[in-house]
Amino acid sequence: MDMPDAIIQPRRGKTSPRLGSVAVLAATDPDMSLLRGILGFNTDEGRRLYISRLYTSSTHHPHHCLAGPLVGAPYAVMIAETLIAWGSRTLIFFGWCGALCKPVEIGDVVLPTLALIDEGTSRHYLPGFDSSAPSAALIQKLAEGCAAEDIAFHQGPVWSTDAPFRETQEKVLGYQQQGALAVEMECSAIFTVGAFRSAEAAALLVVSDDLSSLTWNPGFKDPRFARGREAACNIISRLCTAQTAV
Repeated sequence: MDMPDAIIQPRRGKTSPRLGSVAVLAATDPDMSLLRGILGFNTDEGRRLYISRLYTSSTHHPHHCLAGPLVGAPYAVMIAETLIAWGSRTLIFFGWCGALCKPVEIGDVVLPTLALIDEGTSRHYLPGFDSSAPSAALIQKLAEGCAAEDIAFHQGPVWSTDAPFRETQEKVLGYQQQGALAVEMECSAIFTVGAFRSAEAAALLVVSDDLSSLTWNPGFKDPRFARGREAACNIISRLCTAQTAV
């Protein structure tokens, strides 16, 4: 859908692929590797998409695609806008987050039900909004997937920021008071562009580090984090299978 006030429109070019309805977006390269195997893209060499890779030939999910890695709201929206223009109507984002409160711990799965906007990209789409929400239907399906995989998860708001090195004590305390479970960089913008383009969007996050005590506790090498990422990939695979069956 073109917006008449925008000079540059996201469009499908002559060589652009015609995508199926579901797109999985992964923030990191290690999770791209995990998802390629689990979703059946491991034999697909992919194609360049800006500075990311796009995989479209899955042996398990022929109408799905996988894109990434991507970091930060502006770049995530560039990818999302492009995939929507090429045919995707459902966006499932998989990323990492920092815990802001107990009992959220390293390796846990977080299912955002609201994203508190502290990034600049969303404000170009929906000025004046302080938060954005995912698709309720997708949230329900992801929650069902967690239950089916017997994975405990935390459901609630997250804080989306542009500046990971400006997560100050004052800001952490402020977003804790607003009920944020975790901090990350992409969710609010992905939810915003999904609403703007009438596409469904949701996210699944794994806790990689902890800021809840106002000191930084990294958990990138923690075995719980590795297990959480694998569990999240299995949940996303289950959702993709359900979407394929629809």
